[in-house]
Amino acid sequence: MAALDSFKTPGELNGLRSLALGVGGIGTLVWAVGLYLDPEQALRSWLLGFIFWGGIGIGAIGLIMLQYLTGGAWGVVLRRTFEAASRTLPVIILLFVPIAVGVTRLYEWTHLPPEEHIIVERGWYMTVWGWTLRSVIYFAIFGVIVYLLNKWSANQDASKDYEESALWLGRASAFSGPTMVIFALTVTFAAVDWVMTLEPHWFSTIWGLLFVVGWSLSCICFSVVLLAFLHDKVPMDRVLGRRHFHDFGKLMLALVMVWAYFNFSQYLIIYSGNIPEETGWMIKRSTGGWGWVAWALILFHFAVPFLILLQQGLKRRPVRLAGVAIFILFMRLVDMLFLIGPSPRIDTHGAAQGAFIISWMDLVAPIAVGGIWVWYFLGELMKRPLVPVMDPFLDNAIEHGHGH
Repeated sequence: MAALDSFKTPGELNGLRSLALGVGGIGTLVWAVGLYLDPEQALRSWLLGFIFWGGIGIGAIGLIMLQYLTGGAWGVVLRRTFEAASRTLPVIILLFVPIAVGVTRLYEWTHLPPEEHIIVERGWYMTVWGWTLRSVIYFAIFGVIVYLLNKWSANQDASKDYEESALWLGRASAFSGPTMVIFALTVTFAAVDWVMTLEPHWFSTIWGLLFVVGWSLSCICFSVVLLAFLHDKVPMDRVLGRRHFHDFGKLMLALVMVWAYFNFSQYLIIYSGNIPEETGWMIKRSTGGWGWVAWALILFHFAVPFLILLQQGLKRRPVRLAGVAIFILFMRLVDMLFLIGPSPRIDTHGAAQGAFIISWMDLVAPIAVGGIWVWYFLGELMKRPLVPVMDPFLDNAIEHGHGH
């Protein structure tokens, strides 16, 4: 018990938690005004915030399983951050409610005539009840994974010795192998339903992997910002070392590269295929104002972070690495806006479909969702020690971080 108490979260997080709740509450009230003035735009903006912040929590589920499967010091010191993010699933479900309630104001396919080719071919799949039922299934699958992984982690903390602890670690590792496949498939279907069907006549076979990688990148960047804040505070000042942040930076670099590779693959396949059903989506996002956003993503979501993260010295400096992580998180939000913004609108208010429209609610809604999510996340983080104190690899992980 003494060991558990010695790794409690620092008191500074209480103030941050209250601040996050205040920001989230005010942001939600302001967003509610926008909901009254323009319901469709308000829901699109809320979807933007939900996909960004909810993606951090869902991405954490995959990262927990990844660190169980691969091992390494980075996973041991990040596990509790990932676990706390995964336990935000209840508030993620709550934040999804406005989208579920407003589905007919948000998705164009809910207004297509029954004889429309896409409606005829997809049948029950493209119905409100089918969409809602699948969303319930997605959250149920995520919930089971989160419950089991966090339960076994808590049992590990309560272990009498390292032998018992190793048994719980082995169970989590064995579970993570096949479950990682289920997780990736669930994320794929969820990303298709929640984002890709905004363009009912368009499809992409790599769409799910874009979100698996993108949400993982968002989660690792968020975790780096948090640990950079905690690295010089008790108790993490005796846990985190320069090599830990070096490892975090390498993981960020790898995910940035994979994100760019998947997006380029999607573009190359669509460009070479030149099929009308596919090219329309890309044309809207490569011309006009959205074309400038596309170039900004190439430059600032890939090229600049790629070159910066190649520097070994920067990756070993927590504050500077956190600055890069914040920048990438901002570009992750821009990326989500790039996917959602040009999609067809039910009420265009006289603007052409795919027009470059950015609303003030695209800023307010992510702030509102983010404030609520961070408040809940910090509450979950404070419930358990900041590191898995009974993990048999914890001492080696700490020693690794303070090496040269």
